[in-house]
Amino acid sequence: MEIPEVLLSSGQKMPLLGMGTATFPLPPPHQVTSILVDAIEVGYRHFDSAAVYASEEPLGRAVTEAIERGLIKSRSELFITSKLWCTDNHPDLVLPALKNTLQKLGMEYVDLYLVHWPVRLRKEAPIFEFSGEDVIPWDMKGTWAAMEECCRLGLARSIGVSNFSSKKLSQLLQHATIPPAVNQVEMNPAWHHVKLRGFCKEKGIHVTAWSPLGANGAFWGSLAVVDNPILKEISTAKGKSLAQVALRWLHQQGVSIVVKSFNKERMKENLKIFDWELTDNELAKIKQILQHRGCPGQSFVHHDGPYKSLEELWDDDA
Repeated sequence: MEIPEVLLSSGQKMPLLGMGTATFPLPPPHQVTSILVDAIEVGYRHFDSAAVYASEEPLGRAVTEAIERGLIKSRSELFITSKLWCTDNHPDLVLPALKNTLQKLGMEYVDLYLVHWPVRLRKEAPIFEFSGEDVIPWDMKGTWAAMEECCRLGLARSIGVSNFSSKKLSQLLQHATIPPAVNQVEMNPAWHHVKLRGFCKEKGIHVTAWSPLGANGAFWGSLAVVDNPILKEISTAKGKSLAQVALRWLHQQGVSIVVKSFNKERMKENLKIFDWELTDNELAKIKQILQHRGCPGQSFVHHDGPYKSLEELWDDDA
């Protein structure tokens, strides 16, 4: 089926529903490749990866296999996103990090490259088991200038950010020559992000929702979405799955969505959200859901670091 697209400020079109690849632990690479080929086969054309997910190589192989099998004619039919991890959030490491990503993907460019967090870790910090002491002040202006260079070189068709608050976006816009096309943030029926979305709309920054179903994973998430009685009631009444209701709600908020399922039938189910809608009454019920951030980012907070509290990390955006 045809997935609707959004025109980004960069002039690039991005499918409004994408396939996420973040899971811990990641299955063996050959298995991930097989899963992603299945996703291409059922209709996904937007894939969200990141250096820290270890999914870039399996994704690159999946694209090659999909072309060989005739599922797509060329890589240009896909929209590929990847992200700069915090240990590479140093102005001199941005371009090498993207080149490394492209090598793993086996591609000449990514469609979208994001600064994964507004956080810099020491270069030698472990990927997951870092401590608050590894978080050091970051050079937003220098990093963004390097991101813009990636764009000018044609290695990234669009550039953007992830997990940025309104305040941090405002700071970034003060010295950006190329404004961020996208801000990818946690968003779902249990975390509405009303203030941030309003700011992004005003500035022409498209919002993409990660963790659209609450992502009850090893490092983040909760059951606030999948166990929600309001969503269960609506899904029963409409004859839709709870996941479909949650994804449709996001679509009606005007954001794009990155959803992850490695089950082929659920992959298909998650695509079936565009030919029906939630009523005003149903939207009003969802508005009443208790709000809960699934990924607070506590590991980036340290009494001697740049973020001494969660309030400083998120700037009270909700």
